[in-house]
Parts: sequence; C-alpha cells; structure tokens
Amino acid sequence: MRGNPIALVPVLMSIGVAFGAPVRAEHSSTPANPTAPPVVAGAPTATATAACLPSGDGYLRAHVAGAIEANIDWPNSGTRCEGEAKSSPPGVRLSFQRAAGGAQDLLFVFGLTGVAEGKPGRAIGANLTIIVQGSDRIFGTLGDKRCTVDSLAQRPLPTAGTYRLEARGFCTQPAHAVRGAGAVLVSTFEFAGPVNYGPSGADGGAVPARAAAAGGAGAHEGAVASAL
Repeated sequence: MRGNPIALVPVLMSIGVAFGAPVRAEHSSTPANPTAPPVVAGAPTATATAACLPSGDGYLRAHVAGAIEANIDWPNSGTRCEGEAKSSPPGVRLSFQRAAGGAQDLLFVFGLTGVAEGKPGRAIGANLTIIVQGSDRIFGTLGDKRCTVDSLAQRPLPTAGTYRLEARGFCTQPAHAVRGAGAVLVSTFEFAGPVNYGPSGADGGAVPARAAAAGGAGAHEGAVASAL
C-alpha cells in the first residue's frame, strides 16, 4: 500500500478497542441510520442514499464463519464500494461496506492479482482482508494463495477508464487475525463493483486509506498495511 504512513497515524490513533469475542455480524439491507456517529477522517461518509453502482447492479454476497459469523447479502442500495488498480502485485483492489448503523461495521477488501483493464479472467489469486471498523479486529489472508476467483468479467462504465467488475470465488484457508488470536473463513464470495483504472484510481487512493483509517490504533499501522 502506498501513501504517506505518517499522515495516517493521527487517524489510526483516534480509534481502537481490545479484541472481542466472536461476533455475529449485521448483514441485513436496512438503510443507513441517519443518527449514527460520524466516521473517522478518510472513511466514506454515511448517507441514506449510499449505492455501490449508479446502474443499480452492485452487490456483495459471502458466507463467513469463525470469529465472525455471517451470511452476507448486501444489495446495491445501502452498500458503499470502491475499486482501483494496484501495482504490487499488479491487479485491482475493491472494497465493500454497508452504510453505518449495523451491529458490526464490516469492511471487506479484495485484492485480485493479474487483473487487467477490461479483461475477463479465471483462476485468479485473491488477497482478502476483513476489518471490524471501530475496533482493532483485522483478519487477512496476507497473500493471494488462500482464495481464488474462478470467474471474472468486466464491462465499461460511462466514466472513462472505469469498469463494472463482477467476480465469483472461494477460499480454501482462513484469514487469520493480524494481531491476536482468531480466524475467519470466507468459504464462498461473489461481488460486483466499480474499478477505476485511471490515474486518480491508482495505488494510494481511497480504498487503502479507508481500510487503514478503520484498522485500529496507531501501533497497528504496519499490520494493516501488510494485510492489504
């Protein structure tokens, strides 16, 4: 992850609680709570009109077990998603999050290796990070050998250099806690969201900054970076 790590320290130090017991995550499609507390700087602003794709066909579905138990079924409405090209290793990175107000504020970040602009793909390595925002609970595969995308398609969106990317895949091994004990297995996942291949969507954009800002206290900054 690129960017100025020093600039992230005040944000990271503004949050962070002790590791908790296994939780059952909120995964309903209830609209955002307009009275929810403001999120930290660098995180997306919660609004009642949050939507993944303007075309209305963005989503995230996943089966999650272990330290987090959830059957995720997030439709386009109320889901915030972002995507960008990444350089190390080359590919793309996409993030998905429900609008604030649920019992657990989860952020999913998928790093897909070797994905090129506009091209379909199969048997793609995937690096998965799950962050329980507002806490220091972070789970990561720390590489792209534990999860695989077996089907990927892209179609251009009206904005130049931006595509709707749809992918389906699975994980054969869990994402372990970056610090402390615990693990999460995402046995299956599928999603559709935007990817910006233009200069404004290159490494160092909103996706890694958001994940780092949500990741916990300043002492965990290096661990968050390695997970992404």
